[in-house]
Amino acid sequence: MIKAIIFDLDNTLVDFMLMKERAIDAAVIAMVDSGLKLSQDEAKSKIEAIYKREGIEYQQVFDEFLIDEFGAIDNKMISAGIVAYRTAREAALKPYPGVFPTLIELIKMGIKLAVVSDAPSKEAWLRLSYLNFHHLFDVIVTFDDTGERKPSPVPFNLALERLNLKAAECLMIGDWAERDVVGAKAVGMKTVFARYGDTFDTVHPGSDYDINSITELINIVKKENQIL
Repeated sequence: MIKAIIFDLDNTLVDFMLMKERAIDAAVIAMVDSGLKLSQDEAKSKIEAIYKREGIEYQQVFDEFLIDEFGAIDNKMISAGIVAYRTAREAALKPYPGVFPTLIELIKMGIKLAVVSDAPSKEAWLRLSYLNFHHLFDVIVTFDDTGERKPSPVPFNLALERLNLKAAECLMIGDWAERDVVGAKAVGMKTVFARYGDTFDTVHPGSDYDINSITELINIVKKENQIL
């Protein structure tokens, strides 16, 4: 009997990579307009290299980029980049098609909702709040809550503890098979692979279910709970 669904956040509920790309593009254009003597492609490549080295949620990326280029931070340039980045990020931060009605339908079915994300707590909550999703979830577990990233069992077990449910009563959905699917299966959860958010061209995710739209979750829950 499935009593809760645990969601990954980025590339499962929201198209994080699209949002990130548009935000970086906007920031680069703004910095070039403020006097950065690099082409947009060169600047973007350097920023993406920093993200690759430090992690996609790295908060000092523009500071490090400008220090690498000039040996110091140009406040005019960085402020233009940050404002453009935030404006573009908010404009591009949207849920995948069908997410909101699916969440509402699951709630109506009596299913608890949770998020287990590797994102920092503040960033995860900002994304959820911007989408007005923060009131829909019973439990939110982020990297800051455990200090461990998926596929570690620690964040999954913390979600189970806060939900007050057993692993067999929960379904985990995520786009990253090596983290979401492997980690959830290791603690005994059934899993759903969000192929619509996959950025790795995964062939065999090893999940119990493989979906192309989040709306398919409704029928999966009905099947698992034998609802006609």
